[in-house]
Parts: sequence; structure tokens; C-alpha cells
Amino acid sequence: MSPFPLEAFMASLPWTALGVVLVLAVTYAVAIGAGAVGQARHSVMDVAWGPGFVVVAVISFVLSASDGDSGRRVLLLVLTGIWGIRLGAHIGRRARGGHEDPRYVALLKGARGSRNAYALRRVYLPQGLVMFFVSLTIQVGMFSTGPLGPLAVAGSAVWLTGFVFESVGDRQLEQFKNDPARRGTVLNTGLRRYTRHPNYFGDAAVWAGLFLTVAESWPGVLTVLSPALMIWTLAAKTGKPLTERAMSGRPGYREYMQSTSGFIPWPPRRH
Repeated sequence: MSPFPLEAFMASLPWTALGVVLVLAVTYAVAIGAGAVGQARHSVMDVAWGPGFVVVAVISFVLSASDGDSGRRVLLLVLTGIWGIRLGAHIGRRARGGHEDPRYVALLKGARGSRNAYALRRVYLPQGLVMFFVSLTIQVGMFSTGPLGPLAVAGSAVWLTGFVFESVGDRQLEQFKNDPARRGTVLNTGLRRYTRHPNYFGDAAVWAGLFLTVAESWPGVLTVLSPALMIWTLAAKTGKPLTERAMSGRPGYREYMQSTSGFIPWPPRRH
């Protein structure tokens, strides 16, 4: 096995960083034009989140053509592409024709001076840094020289499990919201019978799977903090906690929380 091409990898970082900047710049321009006159709609950043990782994966794939293992490069590109494009399409369809997300309204409420300039500092810059840091798992994996092995197979299985939970969970929630008869109630069937957040759990499993496909080839294991940051964000920062805070006043939700696992899928508890 050839040693890790550190020089080529380091030379690729400015290009992947530029890719992230371009994604943010395009998203910012779309946000300015998507809102009402004088009122941008910065929640379009959620739509760009998944595709942003796809852009990074494509750049790394091209730049690692003469260095990384071809099997791992293709696997990472395919897995990241399927996940990112589906996520962007889902959020884009859900947000089409709507208004600014309440989370962004609350986040930008304390803006002094230009609201858009404030959004650059509080929305785009932090998410751009997180996107680049989390994507280091993909970037390092593209340049890793070791062949695919059992750990990559296990990682692909974990990724598939996460993708099913995320995509099916999103679909079930969408159907639930489109049913007028269920308005004001709590979705506690399907995957949400076993976890209150199948989409967040699925997203976490996707990134754990991507890490496993990279970890069996040095220095992929060193990127463990990248998926750890994503999983922590989903489970303890801006994913699960914010959603449950918004849902806590809905009738029946507290009882649902008492009987259903908060993150890891598990059979419901009996009262």
C-alpha cells in the first residue's frame, strides 16, 4: 500500500475551501432574491447544506484521481451524492413558496444594522466552517490509498441504514403534515414509534457510515472528530433540542416523549 499523499491532499484543501465559499455565495445571493422586497430568506441555507457536501466531494474526487484508491473514491462520491442531493431536494420541496423559517427569524432577531450582514456572520460563516470541517472525512478518504475492506462494507451498511431512516422518516412526516385530519396531533407511528427523530438519527448514521469507510485506511481514523461534530449537533445542539422545544406545547407530545426513545431507535416504553 502506498503512503498517504500528504502533499497532494494539502494542495487540494484551498480548492475544497473555495468550493464551500462558492456554495455559500450562491446561496446568499438566492436568499436575497427569494424573500420579499428588503427581506431576504436565509433559511435557503438549509437547502444548500446537503448539496454543499456534494460539491466538496466532487472537487476532492477530481483532485485525487492520481493518488487515492479508486474504489473508495467512487464509493464516497456515490454515497455523498445520493445523500446530499436527496436532502437538498427534500428541503427545497418542503420550503417552496413558504416564508422564513422561525428558527432563522429568532436567530436574526438581535441584528443591529444590516440584517443581511448579520446573517453572513451568524448563519453562513458558522455553517461554512462546519461544512468544511465535517467534510474532512470525505476529503481524507478520497486521498487514502488502502483498498476497500470489511470495514468499508460495514460502513456502507451503516450508511444505508441511516439513509433509509432519514428518507423514510422525512416521507412519513410529510404525509402526516399533508393530512388535514391529523393537524395538531403528534406523529407516533411508523419509524417515529421507535425514535422521536428518525431523520436526525438517520443523518447521524450516514456520517458514521462514511467515517467507517474511511477509517480502515490511514489516516482516515484521525477524522473521527468530523462525524462526531455532526452527530453532536444533531443530537444535542440544533437538531433534536430545537425541534422538541418547538413541539413541547403540542397536546400529547410530553406523553410521546415519555414513551419513545429520543434518538436511538428502541421499542416504545409502556406507561
